[in-house]
Amino acid sequence: MATPLPLSVVILTKNEADRIRACIDSVRWAEEILVVDDESMDDTVRIAESLGARVLRRKMDIEGRHRNWAHAQAAHEWVLSLDADERVTPELAEEIRRLFSDGPPPFDTYAIPRRNYIGNRWIRHGGWYPSAQLKLLKKSVFRWEETTVHPRAVSNRPCGTLRHDLLHYSYQGLADFVEKLNRQTTLEARKWVRDGHRMTLGKALWRTVDRFVRGFVGKQGYRDGRWGLIVSVMAALYQWLSYAKYWEERSSTGASGTSNRRDAQRHGETSAL
Repeated sequence: MATPLPLSVVILTKNEADRIRACIDSVRWAEEILVVDDESMDDTVRIAESLGARVLRRKMDIEGRHRNWAHAQAAHEWVLSLDADERVTPELAEEIRRLFSDGPPPFDTYAIPRRNYIGNRWIRHGGWYPSAQLKLLKKSVFRWEETTVHPRAVSNRPCGTLRHDLLHYSYQGLADFVEKLNRQTTLEARKWVRDGHRMTLGKALWRTVDRFVRGFVGKQGYRDGRWGLIVSVMAALYQWLSYAKYWEERSSTGASGTSNRRDAQRHGETSAL
C-alpha cells in the first residue's frame, strides 16, 4: 500500500448516510479524514467512524464560518475540502500524489475542475463544467467569507489549477434540485435584506433574463438538450425567486429599519448546506 499523503481531507456532512461511504472510500490515501457533522439524524456518524474517519460534531450557523472552523480542526496544514456529495477520481488522487512527491507544491492553493451531475447525468455546458473550485489549500493562507450562502474563497496567494476532475453529484434528481433552489433563494433574499442590498424590480427582471441567455446561449447550455434548457431555466428562476422573497421580506417588515435589521440578524443565523 502506498504511503498516505500528509494532508487532511475535511468533509462536511448532514444526513449523508447514503453518500458518505463513497466519499470516504475515494480519499483513503490521505493521512487524516476529518468529518464535521451538522447534527445528522441518520447513520452518517456511525458509518464515517466505522471507516476510520475522525468525526467532530458542530451545528452549522453561518456556512463560511462553519467551513473555516472545520479547516482549523485539521491535523495537517494542507487540506482537501470536500462535501459528502463529491468524489475524488483515481486520476485526481494520483495527480495530487505527484504534486507532493517532489517536495512542497509550487502553489499554496489549487482549484480543481468538477463534473456536476443531476442524478447520473453529467451537465457539460451552460457554465457547469469545468466549474473549477478552490479545494486543495494550505489552511493558514485561506479562509471562506463568513456569509450564509455562496461564500467566496479569500486568499492573497496565487492559485494553481489541477487537470483531473472531481465528481460532484450536485442533485439526486429534479426534486432535489427544486428543494435546494427553494432553500438557497430564501437565504439569498435574507442576505440581501441583512446587508442592506437594494434590488429593484427592473434589475431583477434583467438579471433573470440575462442569466437564462448567458447560460443557454452564451455558455452553450443548448448542447445538453432538454437538460440544458432545464438548467438554464432554473438558473434564471434562482434570480427571480430571490427577488420575490426579498420583496416579500421587506414588505412584511414594513418601513421600519429597526424591524428590518432585527429580522435580518435573526435570519442570518440560518445557513444552507
